[in-house]
Amino acid sequence: MARAATAGPSRSAGRTVATVIAALVGAALIVLAVIDASASAGSANARNQTTLIAPASAGGGWDGAARELQQVMRSEGIVNNAQVVNIPGAGGTIGLSQVSGMSGDASTLMVMGITMLGAININGSGVDMDDITPIARITDDYDVLVVPADSPYNSVDDLVAAWAEDPQGFPFGGGSLGSVDQMIIAQLAQQAGIDPTDVNYIAYSGGAELATSLLSGTIDASVSGYADFKGQIEAGKLKALAVSAPEPVESLPYPTLVEEGYDVVLTNWRGIVAPPGITEEERAELEDIVTETVSTPAWADALERNQWTDSFLVGEEFEQNLAEERATVDQIWSDLGY
Repeated sequence: MARAATAGPSRSAGRTVATVIAALVGAALIVLAVIDASASAGSANARNQTTLIAPASAGGGWDGAARELQQVMRSEGIVNNAQVVNIPGAGGTIGLSQVSGMSGDASTLMVMGITMLGAININGSGVDMDDITPIARITDDYDVLVVPADSPYNSVDDLVAAWAEDPQGFPFGGGSLGSVDQMIIAQLAQQAGIDPTDVNYIAYSGGAELATSLLSGTIDASVSGYADFKGQIEAGKLKALAVSAPEPVESLPYPTLVEEGYDVVLTNWRGIVAPPGITEEERAELEDIVTETVSTPAWADALERNQWTDSFLVGEEFEQNLAEERATVDQIWSDLGY
């Protein structure tokens, strides 16, 4: 269920601690499954058995990416056995903490992305990107700003005008605390002259809950990945007002926030990382596995079906890109007082 929290640090700190504690308890058995999987692999390398960790619940974007990778690895014979393990909680930082403690495990990969970088800021995580091994960036996914189909808001300007009148009385929904959804909403508030600490941000664990809350009137608007709302948009139950892309997206017939006059551009990109302490040879092997996977026609089909954009970077290129993304996200949350 939803957990309400504002973008301001003073109003979310208590809930953040509770969320982390609850996630740690809930993840305990799942973590044991990861340990068991790692132990069963023995001395096998990643070509024999690969564990793909999705640091979120089933059905979300990270889980979807992990399962698409799993399917392609299996169907194309890139690895003999690939399994997905979900370790949800705290914007991915519970999974990050577990992976950082699996030093030397060269048969485990974890899906991550910009939301994890934000969650590190919000949750005060004891681990960060220095505690893992970057492997590759694989996709970009753009958020859309949506409202119910019967909403009086037919443009971003319409929504912003109503929002500015009573920011705290205007419930905005999105993903976990620190997510790219929350960052987009906070930046849109700044662009609209609204104090981001006044944003009534309600965090949800998945797109299905967001859509349900929009349709029930629990929230007035939401920002999340297009895939989360695709079915409801196509059914005429929700309407999209704008997309967070830097330029128009051919497959999404909506204006960008920039085109609507709001300089807000953030990409919900996804990457792959591995535990620390692996050798250069092991890292190269994992890079090869991911490279082979995303080079297949089956992966191209996955991109098209999910309306993801190919943004593949591997090795040092991804390491440099990750450093740039960390600086961007850190600056966003610093500007917001975190």
